[in-house]
Amino acid sequence: MTLPFFVYGTLLPGGAHHDRHLRGRTRHEEPAVFPGAVLYPGPGYPYAVEEPPAASGAGPGVRGGIVTPHPGAYAELLAGLDELEEYVPGDPNSPYVRVARAAVLGDGTRVRAWVYVAGPAVAARLRAHGRPITGGDWRAYARAVRPPR
Repeated sequence: MTLPFFVYGTLLPGGAHHDRHLRGRTRHEEPAVFPGAVLYPGPGYPYAVEEPPAASGAGPGVRGGIVTPHPGAYAELLAGLDELEEYVPGDPNSPYVRVARAAVLGDGTRVRAWVYVAGPAVAARLRAHGRPITGGDWRAYARAVRPPR
């Protein structure tokens, strides 16, 4: 299945992995929100954790962007992002899993995209002991934690 990607952390423009993985491989990048998820900080990068449907309306979702790759770059980009996120299909111990979910563009359009969410063990640990990032915005959180010099 060929889908765009929803990115929300170090793959956003200006993030540590944007240029290496996305620059020159995308045809379009547009701000979006991943509803039904909560953002948690990790060791230098965030985790999106899906919430049960009953809880999904409680927060603002995760802020990020939809990235549409150039068709010729899709397979290489997918493999590179799977490797970056340490995603191994079928491995329940992967820190992230890639799932197809809807993200919402600024005009309200829903776009189905690949999203790397916290794997089951990481998600359970974060739900039990983590502190969500208020507003679901990794860039705002990172600026607050590490203000510019």
